[in-house]
Amino acid sequence: MANIPDCVASQLPAAVFSGARVAVGLSGGVDSAVAALLLQRAGAQVRAVFMRNWRDDDEGAACHDKADFHSAAAVADHLGLDLDVVDFSQEYRERVFAPFLQSLREGKTPNPDVLCNAEIKFSAFRASAEKNGSDFIATGHYARIRRGLGDASESGNAEKNIALLKGEDSAKDQSYFLHRLTRAQLARSLFPLGGMMKSEVRRTARREGLPNWERKDSTGICFIGERPFREFLSRFIPPQPGPMRDVDSGREVGTHQGLAFYTLGQRKGLGIGGAGGGWFVVGKNPAENALEVARNGDHPKLFSARVSVGDAKWIAEVPPKTNWVYSARLRHGQVPASCTLTRADMKETDIVFAEPQRAPAPGQFAVVYDGNVCLGGGVIR
Repeated sequence: MANIPDCVASQLPAAVFSGARVAVGLSGGVDSAVAALLLQRAGAQVRAVFMRNWRDDDEGAACHDKADFHSAAAVADHLGLDLDVVDFSQEYRERVFAPFLQSLREGKTPNPDVLCNAEIKFSAFRASAEKNGSDFIATGHYARIRRGLGDASESGNAEKNIALLKGEDSAKDQSYFLHRLTRAQLARSLFPLGGMMKSEVRRTARREGLPNWERKDSTGICFIGERPFREFLSRFIPPQPGPMRDVDSGREVGTHQGLAFYTLGQRKGLGIGGAGGGWFVVGKNPAENALEVARNGDHPKLFSARVSVGDAKWIAEVPPKTNWVYSARLRHGQVPASCTLTRADMKETDIVFAEPQRAPAPGQFAVVYDGNVCLGGGVIR
């Protein structure tokens, strides 16, 4: 247990220090590499696993996957671990990518990373890990798990008081992406980096000689990688050009390539200019296949103080209280804004913010917090 930061030790159940079997998803990035290192030092029996979730004939995708695999393999070798490869590409296509495309076709702005976590990393991967004898799965997410009385290795109260908390590093906090996990999934999951700052993770990787300590963080679509977004989607959603209209005058100012390729608040990539500054997307009109734009990035149509969400998932399996002051995020990276819930049940919720919020995009997720505790959330309508 040498060289384990207290902020890491406090996140790990006692079973880990007793040699629990932990399957760590090695992505090739520095975060999962440090997570594996810390678990190994804590005394866990670590099994390194590389998930292959996207299969494509595209040469760029193949290169991205190979680079990730070679990086993960180098980390496993450095830590003295064998690296298993599991293929969830069919599950990813069916459970994540197909709903993602359907939502785009409906003119919405989905977030595939949220579904990827709920359906692949903490469902398919977890099931595979348990089948192979693992007690826990672990990832390099910046989030924390608060465990109540009892330990996840015990029966009975293992899940009773489980809660998902924001990561200590507010700039890297990934609880937004994890809000659809259940208590059962969290009970068997470990986030060793939840109490650490990203800078500390990077320093640890460098100090310990991890071969990928300088590798840049990935920012592309979950498991698909970074690539020209519109060009990639055009392979699955044919372009459907239509008018771009000035929302104030109704004047046609350009042509869009398909509502699926744009999101509220977007400025770059519209292909229209002229005197008076840039244009911003402020709305979509699917009935007329029209994209509504405005000169003003703070146009009133972009703002709303009330958001309705459906398909809600609550970690505690009960909806939050109404007329209680919470905070909520409408996108990852947003500072949570003060709000109340005027209606909350197991499927639908109405969120009223203290201040109007910019560009709440249908299809994205609204995630509710009580202080540092992530309560869950739903899909913005």
